[in-house]
Amino acid sequence: MAADASKKNFDEELVGVPSRADGEVTDAVFGNVEEGGPDYRSVGWLGASVLMMKTEVGLGVLSIPEAFNVLGMIPGIILLLVIGGITTWSSYVVGQFKLKHPQVYGIPDVGMLLFGPIGRDCLAVAFCLFWIFIAGSAMLGVSIGLNAVSTHGTCTAVFVAVAAVIGFSIASIRTLGKISALAWIGMFSILSAIFAVTIATGVQDRPAAAPQTGDFKSNWQLVGSPTFADAMSAICSLIFAFAGVPAYFSIASEMRNPHHYTYSLAMCRGIAISTYLIIGIIVYYYCGSFVASPALGSAGNLMKKVSYGLALPGLIVSTVLYIHLTAKYVFIRALRNSKHLTANTLIHWASWIGCVFTTSIIAYCIASGIPAFGGLVSLMGAVFGTLMCFQPMGAMWLYDNWNRPDRGSAKWTAMVSWAIFVIVAGTFLMIAGTYGSVVGLINIFAESDGSAAWSCADNSNSV
Repeated sequence: MAADASKKNFDEELVGVPSRADGEVTDAVFGNVEEGGPDYRSVGWLGASVLMMKTEVGLGVLSIPEAFNVLGMIPGIILLLVIGGITTWSSYVVGQFKLKHPQVYGIPDVGMLLFGPIGRDCLAVAFCLFWIFIAGSAMLGVSIGLNAVSTHGTCTAVFVAVAAVIGFSIASIRTLGKISALAWIGMFSILSAIFAVTIATGVQDRPAAAPQTGDFKSNWQLVGSPTFADAMSAICSLIFAFAGVPAYFSIASEMRNPHHYTYSLAMCRGIAISTYLIIGIIVYYYCGSFVASPALGSAGNLMKKVSYGLALPGLIVSTVLYIHLTAKYVFIRALRNSKHLTANTLIHWASWIGCVFTTSIIAYCIASGIPAFGGLVSLMGAVFGTLMCFQPMGAMWLYDNWNRPDRGSAKWTAMVSWAIFVIVAGTFLMIAGTYGSVVGLINIFAESDGSAAWSCADNSNSV
């Protein structure tokens, strides 16, 4: 009964678009926004779209050619489209759910509506761990880039620390509206880098990892023959490429008009899926089994320097965005329904900086402790990517549509079946993918030249 009462009270919080009265803004998530306080509702639909793209087109795309190498060209393309289709539906459900329940800021709030305080707290832990681990992956990507550009100018552990300091400094910006300007730079940066590598792999004689003497012919395969563990690990890398979905609640919450969310989603997914297909097909076709992960190292030492030089701003923005999203959820959770959430008070600033700093430190420890990019990406896609992109969205659709007027119709039955399929598929992929990813990480650390925790070794040499 207590859990039901908590859900009812949460569901009856302020709803609707922001209203203004006497110079004050009332919002379903942020409450009363005082004049002079941060303007959280400042993201337009274009800004929202580029924020969505930046949560996805970055780290994920760099592992797609390697996933194709494991699965083969045809299974890789089919699975990429299938996962893209499911997560696009999940993303659409997020937008519809946000309109019906404006007080929801993130997946944990969904857990509160569906399952009460226990559901909220369980999903809150998963949500925060997911973004912190991805922030760690982004820091690792920055360290690889700095190593590549500087030809291992200093200890890798120092580069990871530099990434953490930069991430913390910029992520302290309080609103996504301002960070969206950086997201444009980040998107241009990462797209320039990956298309430069794509073109280079097509015009060069052979990939960097291939034998440099004798005749060379790409050994790409239509269909691969991976072990179960390898296949699941590769599939989870593809899931990771679309794993920006849980951030969409936060982005929609800071949009000036959440009704424009679908426009932002359509633009984001159109560009993302097209980019993933182009990069995956072309790079794998020309590199075959000699493709690197991250893919920016596939075209030789010179292009590795060029591509990472182009990509560094994008990798830094990714780090910033992932730290910001995690810190913002904890910040709102701690100060919700308090004047300190939106007023420039000492408690407001101390809480915000503390959340950003703590998130940055934990992400830094993860980046230094698991310095294997491909394995970390796959593990995140398996453990948290499915949990954040599949099961909750199926449950959200059932929550809002179980008792709708056409219940029992063929359309309703088909959609119920689809929602249940998404939940079941996500659960299977989470369990099987975690197994495959853990096996892969164990193999990486077992190699004599494998990466080590807090190592000074050049982590760009293996890519």
